[in-house]
Amino acid sequence: MLAAVSFLGELLSFAAENAGRLARLSYEHVAITLWTLAIALPVAVSLGVVISYYERAATVVLWVAGVLMTIPAIAFFGVLVPVLGIGNPPTIAALVAYAQLPVIRNTYIGLTQADDAAIEAGTGLGMTRLERLRRVRLPVALPVVMAGIRNAVVILVGLAAIGAFIGAGGLGDFIFYGISAGDTAMIVVTTVALSALALAFDYAFGVIEQWLRLRNGEEVDRAVLTRTLAAVHARLS
Repeated sequence: MLAAVSFLGELLSFAAENAGRLARLSYEHVAITLWTLAIALPVAVSLGVVISYYERAATVVLWVAGVLMTIPAIAFFGVLVPVLGIGNPPTIAALVAYAQLPVIRNTYIGLTQADDAAIEAGTGLGMTRLERLRRVRLPVALPVVMAGIRNAVVILVGLAAIGAFIGAGGLGDFIFYGISAGDTAMIVVTTVALSALALAFDYAFGVIEQWLRLRNGEEVDRAVLTRTLAAVHARLS
């Protein structure tokens, strides 16, 4: 019991003494994740839209994206370093590849499962293929796409830590230094911070997903933030 209390005190002491450095590394980690999303999402969603029209291409694209997911992160970073150097560029490039499968797959599933009756109604109204995509298929598919983005973000936050191995920064710096120095407190506190960051991203995108589902008329168990935003929106309307 005393040992556990002592260890907890050590963790709290480390967190208090290194709060500034943890905040800076967390900011770097968030920046890497957001830059990755900014590049990966347009690519993945576009591919998902294209393969929703071409079944043969869907098999190939999903297979390639699946293969990319199986490549170990350290090996992927190592392959990219001779081409892109060290630091953020190879890390972000690898993370963009890892983000493709969940987003492409969910975009494809969401678009192919759109209500046929709604699509036929759009055709009857004289909508072009692009108009049917924009006005009918995408609005219905967005909650499914957002679920894929949530999965991708959690994967990215975890893998971004490995980027510290090639000088990308982020919370992985403390984890790798803690392992090399045998500093258990540093490893545990940083791991907790990394998990909290992943949960925060997941919750934020989960709220967006719930809002999209509510907009489509679906019944969902609303999170606290979703209920708050809905109440604010109702008052402003």
